[in-house]
Amino acid sequence: MHLSWNDIAAWDRIRRLQLINSITGYKPANLIGTRSSAGIDNLAIFSSVVHLGSNPALLGMITRPDTVPRHTLSNIRDTGYYTINHVSHDIMREAHWTSADWAADQSEFEVLGIASEELDLFSAPFVRDAPVRMAMSLVEELPIKANGTILLIGKLEFVRFPDAALDADGSLNYEQLQSVAISGLDSYHSATRLSKFPYARTQNWKGLQ
Repeated sequence: MHLSWNDIAAWDRIRRLQLINSITGYKPANLIGTRSSAGIDNLAIFSSVVHLGSNPALLGMITRPDTVPRHTLSNIRDTGYYTINHVSHDIMREAHWTSADWAADQSEFEVLGIASEELDLFSAPFVRDAPVRMAMSLVEELPIKANGTILLIGKLEFVRFPDAALDADGSLNYEQLQSVAISGLDSYHSATRLSKFPYARTQNWKGLQ
């Protein structure tokens, strides 16, 4: 199938969204935990979290344009803090429904029965049952002029995960964690490791065998 942008633009909105949101492949499923200045906890699923650098440890996250109320964005702007929590098999159903248009005075934790947790006096809530929980502080906000979306750049303050999920080389084992991935807007997938290769350096290359 060959589709030009004009072909795709002629589709109905939801069908177009599904295609464009799925063509990049699997994306990480994360719940972003925030707390409003009024003390109301908020939780929203994002599939746009991306690694930006390791020293310092920076993660980026794309939010939609702020032409309408965006509770997650507003809370991060107001407080400067948020949490990133992996979605696991056990909580993916509830996690999916955090994308619904809940009112600002409703906490998705309470409405959907997702257990929250306070860690190390950090000022944003964590998802208690998330296999990986990251505390983040906002360091930069970059508007994307092409479509009005916003890149939020955060610095990792601390991270928690099960001891057994840490491989000897420092990487995380997603089969141990049972973290899930997203494709499109509403499909969830489990991760299965197909292979693990040596760290890519020319001196390690031994040819295809």
